[in-house]
Amino acid sequence: MHPSLGKTQTLKDDMDPARAEALQVVLGIDGPPLAHDAFLPPFFHHAYFWHVLPEDRLGRDGHPRLGGLIPDLGLPRRMWAGGRLRFLAPIRTCTPAAKITTITRIEQKQGRTGPLAFITLNHEIRQSARACVIEEQDLVYRADPGPGAAAPTPPEAPNDEEEAHQISFSPVTLFRYSALTMNGHRIHYDLDYCRNDEGYPGLVVHGPLLAQHLITMATRALGPLTQFSFRATAPLFQGETASFCRRGDRLWVRGPDGRLCMEATATGSG
Repeated sequence: MHPSLGKTQTLKDDMDPARAEALQVVLGIDGPPLAHDAFLPPFFHHAYFWHVLPEDRLGRDGHPRLGGLIPDLGLPRRMWAGGRLRFLAPIRTCTPAAKITTITRIEQKQGRTGPLAFITLNHEIRQSARACVIEEQDLVYRADPGPGAAAPTPPEAPNDEEEAHQISFSPVTLFRYSALTMNGHRIHYDLDYCRNDEGYPGLVVHGPLLAQHLITMATRALGPLTQFSFRATAPLFQGETASFCRRGDRLWVRGPDGRLCMEATATGSG
């Protein structure tokens, strides 16, 4: 068993409603500003619980340097592979809350393109002495790409949706979402780093940003959610127009070439 398994970290926040209001604007969600002491929309907790470190404690990719909460396994490239959420109670603004993070899985494997490390974090959002959201976050760490390495072939997305919306993401949107979530990962704003260090052709759209749009779509169709799970299958790049699709409780993001970028399932409370 890896010695970091079970390691925990607690972050606290006063839940300023201004962050949620700003996130609504960045996401293009119409509606009045949140009232004082309002309920957060689902998944908006990602604009809270910032872990702000001095720059000399960050890694080359802009994330906190490995070896802190997350162990350094010798694999520098990080990807948010997916997650599972249970919505147990609404989170209020203007009421202090805490996020308790625990490492629940560390697994190393040999993949088709080289060594991989899988790490799962369990985040429990607590407020007023009760758990409001339980979120499992799956991270994958990989080695740097070799010269001329080809990207894996992504799966094809379904075409049987009953509802679809087209969205493209500008560099400004990616930057503002990074700022609101205190996400320093350079793949979202540093084009030279994307191409030279990570082997991507362009800026990468945040996985949780795609998931947020799917959650918003699911909530409109199914009502308040009790559960949501998602899995990233291929990156979406800045400037591409993606289709955000739903059929029943299944949701997915389809790239402009038909590739599947993310798939998800949602459970409503009805």
